[in-house]
Amino acid sequence: MRARIVFALMALLVVVSFGGVQATAGGGERFRATLSGYNEAPLTLSVPGTGTFSARLSADGDSITYRLRYSGLTGPALFAHIHLGRPAIAGGVIAFLCDSTQDAPQGVPDCPGAAGTVTGTIDADNVVGPAGQGIDAGEFDELVAAMRARATYANVHTELFQPGEIRGQIR
Repeated sequence: MRARIVFALMALLVVVSFGGVQATAGGGERFRATLSGYNEAPLTLSVPGTGTFSARLSADGDSITYRLRYSGLTGPALFAHIHLGRPAIAGGVIAFLCDSTQDAPQGVPDCPGAAGTVTGTIDADNVVGPAGQGIDAGEFDELVAAMRARATYANVHTELFQPGEIRGQIR
């Protein structure tokens, strides 16, 4: 009986140790969001578009790699951002995810039309604000803190719905 308990405890220790190795070997924290017009603010939208956002903080905490997928938009995406704002509250832009306009910041990937996938990396150079909400350009740690606090959302904007067509709170 005692041998079984010792064996079970050792097995549990191995499982817990392996899980810890996996968590650190794979990088840092993960974030995600499900985007829908029903999440838009201040006006909720009934549109066919949907999307997902996933991101991972690097092990050293200096960058975030992300993937944004969406489909069913009313037209090509003009741009997509991470914004500072709680659910049902519109907020300012922290960082660009994609931008297909002529004024796109250098290094920001193009949005893939009305449907597609875009990937990229955000670091301190990509944080643009919003200064009026307490985040200055380059304050990467503030972006991470806001994401951890669930105070950010991903938003995809189109010509028809320039304030945002689909949105999802980042968790």
